[in-house]
Amino acid sequence: MKQHLIAAAALLMIYGTTASTAQAQVQVSVNIGVQPAWGPVGYDYARFYYFPDHDFYYDVVQARYVVWQRGRWVYLSAVPVVGFSPYRSYKVVLTQPQAYLYHDNHIRSYASYKGRKPQPMIRDSRDEHYFESRYHPMHKQWKGNKGQHDNHPGKGKGRKH
Repeated sequence: MKQHLIAAAALLMIYGTTASTAQAQVQVSVNIGVQPAWGPVGYDYARFYYFPDHDFYYDVVQARYVVWQRGRWVYLSAVPVVGFSPYRSYKVVLTQPQAYLYHDNHIRSYASYKGRKPQPMIRDSRDEHYFESRYHPMHKQWKGNKGQHDNHPGKGKGRKH
């Protein structure tokens, strides 16, 4: 009887771990549409970007920068850095919420990323996958074609999906 209880408990733990992992995977792949045009390609999800050269963050959901000012993290529409451009800066993709709370770890982990050239950006990608980003130059065409599949008579013929 004791073995059955142990086996049942083990199955429940495995199910709980699998279910939460599956849920996390679903949540991780949902925000391509809100990624900025200057976001690096190769990622389907980013909650924050960290700019190691300037030591601040960009919150993808809020579409605002997070900067340390007067002893606290503040959200700003623009950063007080002369000549800053996210298009010309290296970005570290972070998936955790409130990433700035782990700032000490980011400084240590990404110190070697300072001075690197920016990555290829969503704006310049020709991969249809990134057309979902509302900031991609092809987004309007993608949105207009969304829902047209080859299995609908007369629609989508000859299109690559």
